[in-house]
Amino acid sequence: MGKEYSVYIMTNKYNTVLYTGVTNNLMRRAWAHKEGFGSTFTSRYRVNKLVYYESY
Repeated sequence: MGKEYSVYIMTNKYNTVLYTGVTNNLMRRAWAHKEGFGSTFTSRYRVNKLVYYESY
């Protein structure tokens, strides 16, 4: 058995941008996006709403 990873898609309040990411801790990563931490793209466009994920 290996480590579990999640592919996720997030958007902003108005659903006008999409951000796709991969993480080994989805809860921590979603929190980071909501708090404004993460990539420049997610901070600039205020990407903070999780709309889809799959874990592998």
